[in-house]
Amino acid sequence: MIDTEVKELEELVTTMRRELHQIPELGLKEKQTAAYIRKKLAAFGVTETYEVIETGTIAVLRGEKPGKTLAFRSDIDALPVEEQTGYDFASKTPGKMHACGHDGHMSTLLGFIAYLHKHPEKIQGTLVFVFQPAEEGPGGAELIMQSGILQKLGVEEIVGLHVFPDLPAGNISCRPGPMMARNAEVTITIKGVSTHGAQPQLGEDAIVAAGGVISGLNSILARNIGPLDNVVLTFGTIHGGEAMNIVAKEVVLHGTMRAFDDQVYDEVVRRVNLLAGEIAKGYGCEAVVDFNHMYRVVDNDPKMVETLEKVAADYYVETPPYLIAEDFSMYQQEIPGMFFFLGIRDEAKGYTYPLHSGKMKFDEVNLLLGIQTYVNLIAGLNED
Repeated sequence: MIDTEVKELEELVTTMRRELHQIPELGLKEKQTAAYIRKKLAAFGVTETYEVIETGTIAVLRGEKPGKTLAFRSDIDALPVEEQTGYDFASKTPGKMHACGHDGHMSTLLGFIAYLHKHPEKIQGTLVFVFQPAEEGPGGAELIMQSGILQKLGVEEIVGLHVFPDLPAGNISCRPGPMMARNAEVTITIKGVSTHGAQPQLGEDAIVAAGGVISGLNSILARNIGPLDNVVLTFGTIHGGEAMNIVAKEVVLHGTMRAFDDQVYDEVVRRVNLLAGEIAKGYGCEAVVDFNHMYRVVDNDPKMVETLEKVAADYYVETPPYLIAEDFSMYQQEIPGMFFFLGIRDEAKGYTYPLHSGKMKFDEVNLLLGIQTYVNLIAGLNED
């Protein structure tokens, strides 16, 4: 049940979401967004704030009641996506859009702070609000952890949410343990020797070698990894060659790798390095493999999830694990944390497009359930 006081925030939350939606900015460049957040924090009476990694903002509210130091996080960056929603409050920046719902996350967290400003009696212990840049890349969560600010503030547990179009509106969804995957960007450069296309025997064809490498690497998932281990290895782009009548001297593959288990992840990395090199050699070529190891597994604290299930009550459903990645996991390397989904899917209105789509839409009223859940978690997590 959403309290009347939370329902009264709908107009404010809607306005903030729509204003933020119009000013999308990419990771570590969110200057206008940061200025907006800091202005709102001041309007809500927050006097203790910290600026981190330039565009990040940490806000703190300290209550009179004893309790834990709890952190609540929102990401603030947008994506290089052309908007196709038809909103009258659409992005004012061509080629950039809040296509992953971070405008909703910011509005939820700001609405939560606005609620606490009017209801300070709800504050227990110390509440820390993290407005984090660069979730989409290069990984603002890790940069904030490296800054030491959360450690200095003594954060004991951290909570985050994500709007999710796979989940029907009006639902909260989570699971204990691994919920979202560890990921890496993979680049494989195949180096051959060019020659005239009419004399292929005089060269070493990087395109043919690349085909062999792609086919061969699929055997890792089929034969080197257990059938119950969830792993994805996908190559999304391939670039190479100079002209139609020249044997290609170089081909570059770009892809992504996902896994839930660190041992499985490390084994796939080892196998990719080994197989790519050996297969390329078989074609007279060389393979150079580069992994950009990004985010870790989103691994939810079981006790925190148990509390969420209790406070969300009839709104709660358990989610299956997803192979999408989220840099909230970098907080969980040091701080017990919980990340949950907030449903925004509305079949009747056609709000079914996935995250990162230029057509992704949702109703702001759904964000009120996120605020209510945050409010309920203050008391719930302090009962542990």
